[in-house]
Amino acid sequence: MKHVVIGTAGHIDHGKSALVAALTGTDPDRLQEEKARGITIELGFAHTIEDGVALSFVDVPGHERFVRNMLAGVGGMDLVMLHVAADESIMPQTREHFDICRLLRVPSGLVVLTKSDLADPAMLDVVRLETQDLVAGSFLEGAPVLAVSARTGAGLPDLRRTLATLARSADARPCDGPPRMPIDRVFSMKGFGTVVTGTLIVGRLSVDAELVLEPSGRTVKVRGLQVHGEGRSDALAGQRVAVNLTGIEVADIDRGETLTEVDTVTVTRRVDVRVELLGSAKPLRHGARVRFHQGARELLARIVLAGPPEAEPGGSAFARLHLEAPAALVRGDRFILRAYSPLATIGGGTVLDPLPPRRGARTPAGLARFVQLSEGGIDAAAAIAVMIDEAGLHGLPLKQLIGRAGRQWSDRDRVVAELGSHAVQVGNLLVTVSHLAAAEEAMLAAVAEHHTRHPLETGIPREELRERLFGDAPVAVFEEALHHGIERGQIVAGDRIALAGRGIALSDKEARTRDALVQILSDAGLAPPDLSALETQTGDTPDAISRLASLLVRQKVLVRVGGLLFHEAPLTLLKSDIRSLKDTGSTTVDIATFKDRYDVTRKYAIPLLEWLDRERVTRRVGNVRHIL
Repeated sequence: MKHVVIGTAGHIDHGKSALVAALTGTDPDRLQEEKARGITIELGFAHTIEDGVALSFVDVPGHERFVRNMLAGVGGMDLVMLHVAADESIMPQTREHFDICRLLRVPSGLVVLTKSDLADPAMLDVVRLETQDLVAGSFLEGAPVLAVSARTGAGLPDLRRTLATLARSADARPCDGPPRMPIDRVFSMKGFGTVVTGTLIVGRLSVDAELVLEPSGRTVKVRGLQVHGEGRSDALAGQRVAVNLTGIEVADIDRGETLTEVDTVTVTRRVDVRVELLGSAKPLRHGARVRFHQGARELLARIVLAGPPEAEPGGSAFARLHLEAPAALVRGDRFILRAYSPLATIGGGTVLDPLPPRRGARTPAGLARFVQLSEGGIDAAAAIAVMIDEAGLHGLPLKQLIGRAGRQWSDRDRVVAELGSHAVQVGNLLVTVSHLAAAEEAMLAAVAEHHTRHPLETGIPREELRERLFGDAPVAVFEEALHHGIERGQIVAGDRIALAGRGIALSDKEARTRDALVQILSDAGLAPPDLSALETQTGDTPDAISRLASLLVRQKVLVRVGGLLFHEAPLTLLKSDIRSLKDTGSTTVDIATFKDRYDVTRKYAIPLLEWLDRERVTRRVGNVRHIL
């Protein structure tokens, strides 16, 4: 069965609650104060089934003092019933509610002329004309205008049929991907505990699902679900849902939080937007403090205009909002702005980027960025390209296609295809081709420079190259750039990175010193000379000997043991000889035995025994070594 959410809108005492009660048999005014005063203060809910379509009604307060409550319920509407009392016609909150619905892009609806029994035909014609003037040029232009009376029942059958027709033609909300449900009511139910309600605007909820409340970040688990008072194992996008949560108390949940999965929304205090101002509003000044309403959440914000220091009524402007508390947003979210004081709706708009960079929004580059983000519509891949460009070598995580860019997870392959040659996927990241190509060129240059500065080294250490050029960017991006160089035959990669075909370049003197070192240390066996003796015997400088020794260690010709250099061959023989002692019945070796057997002093015996421990030939226990 198709589910559609229908919201009321209109001035106080224009019959919204009475009409919902007449259509559903449920009085949406549930609070004692509401019944005593005869006005709606909080959101009310009711439902009915009409011609095979489930209609969920959200009844909003009409008093100007409770517009903030009205805004908490309007975000999930598929249709709106704009109420105009036939005996009063257009009133201030009629206009404000209509403006809010228009700014939030409520997709469809109709106008009901309530209390038709209190107006004669001539008055009804006047009100109908005034209503048509109000909605001219809007989403309600040409929509049905029906005269009804909740008291007498006049016009109700026609209204029911019209609502069912409009509901059947309403676009279905996407059920694939993670759920997102702004919470408009929080309460405790005896025997169940914490319950939250809201309109599931996208995705699916399931019993036992582990979810998160954003922006607080608290984790919860779904204990039970109800749709229209009936228990369900699943709830789908477009339905009004009551969710029984475990792992959290009522006092820990605020109305306006979003029930969702991790990484489905962006938690932010800085957001780039396009603002549309009402013609009736005052000019919006740079730096003004405003009230930001999105979903069921209200926050205070400071506005930074990207263009001129003042936005004119009836116009639009790019702006950055600095929120005074975190919000859970994605690109494409609609919002309402109200003046800080006196309270009045001044405009609304669209979220362009819920996670913009910190650089100035008022610079020429900042303004150009706003233009790029707004071109081609909310689903444009060009906006995602902007975000990828700004991410540089850090890349844009694929999960941000949902939580930041507002695209469905099922769209990710299509988004990557739309980006074409602009970006490539590296693991779970999207990186621009240009950034990757620049990094590859810089890498080749750095390796070439290292060869020039260190001709005795086989290449630049892998980690040194990564840290120098890629910083804290993901390792996967470095590996991708490296892989491209290897594929093209430009570089050779191991523990060190080298240009292909580039070997070690030794001068004649260096080659002579190298050969001398190898011969001296080979002849010395297990009692090699120290550095000063090597200087004397080779006739070269300490720096040259150190560089050549490092080269020979990397080539595994020499081995460093403590502060001494040994030729690899006598060390190999030493390991073999120590292991062979077990064949003669000896299972241990101590320092004195070692010195006597190999005719070395303590200067050599101690580091050699420690080296044998590291090589897992022996294991020290007290003052002796056990042969392994």
